[in-house]
Amino acid sequence: MEIENIFDYFSNIKIISNHDGYFYSVNEALKILLLGLLCGRKNIREIHEWATEDIIKEKLSKEFGIDKIPCYYWLTCLLKLINIDSLNECFMNMAEALIKEYGTEKPLTIAIDGKTIRSTDKMTSYESPLHIVSAQVAEFGITLAQKCVKGKTNEIPTVQALIKTLNIKGHIIVADALNCQKETTKIIKEGKGDYLLSVKGNQPLLKTDIEEYVQDEILRQQMDTACTSEKNRERVEKRTAFCTTNLVWMDNKEEWAGLSCIGAIHSEFKSKKEKSDEWHYYISSRKLTADELLEIARKEWAVETMHWLLDVHFREDFCRLLDKNLQQALNIGRKVALNLISRYKQKNAPKASLSHIMFKALMDISFVKKILQN
Repeated sequence: MEIENIFDYFSNIKIISNHDGYFYSVNEALKILLLGLLCGRKNIREIHEWATEDIIKEKLSKEFGIDKIPCYYWLTCLLKLINIDSLNECFMNMAEALIKEYGTEKPLTIAIDGKTIRSTDKMTSYESPLHIVSAQVAEFGITLAQKCVKGKTNEIPTVQALIKTLNIKGHIIVADALNCQKETTKIIKEGKGDYLLSVKGNQPLLKTDIEEYVQDEILRQQMDTACTSEKNRERVEKRTAFCTTNLVWMDNKEEWAGLSCIGAIHSEFKSKKEKSDEWHYYISSRKLTADELLEIARKEWAVETMHWLLDVHFREDFCRLLDKNLQQALNIGRKVALNLISRYKQKNAPKASLSHIMFKALMDISFVKKILQN
């Protein structure tokens, strides 16, 4: 993918109103934002201070054709004008192109979950905390799309709307128990995808059915079984998966579109001080083996890892922007940066940390071209 093409994905960005900044454009403001984030700048103030340094101004002009840097006020004004739906569409198109670069025909795992930007919790300019639902391809660490929702309580319909925008044919959706909904399974199957959903107390009858089946020792011995263990410092975790496609006993299974498999994972934790264990239950439209259940269920954490990276590298939970539009634009920009840096890391520097790659870009803006081009 050539450097011009990266920015071309955002060249037709729509704005919510006209502006009087004849010397500056929204596209150039967005380009400055993305370049600053690739260099590890955490917020718009840091990005502007970085972009107005003499040596950086010279490089931005020479390497990226940005000849004029707006003042901080104008930079924020221009970014506020971005139509978020349009920006998200451009973001999705770029993410899809990144996925195609890997050239894989294998089914992918799309992890979906929401994150609340904590700094917006008590800000009077927001009716409710800003909660953003994201979809990520777990195998590549590439975020595909996102949607904003008014608080976590409205996450379910937002996830359903987000799934409808994705090309999920042949792929499997993994999500937490909140999104274990009959309508969600229907939407996934209509999109010709599959699902693996965690089952908890919000679906009490379903959870009871699976739990009673799995906890019956005779029945559990007939289930496909697989086990794995790992040690993290002094803590050992053993995970045992149980799967079955025998659902003839299950009442009302037709209410869950395409339901073909139930499963459970028993996690046992052991350290010098204590032992503990917990059970997790699942439903799936794909006939999984126990080994597949262990692998795919673990990939649900991919999107959580991305949320963690947003806080660690960009301190998103401390971003106190009063404008909702600007907050969302910055959130998408951070995900664009993470997508591109993750792609560079996988292809060129698998042992390097993301922070090291961003630091190299900060020290030498010409290095950003390598991130964009590879």
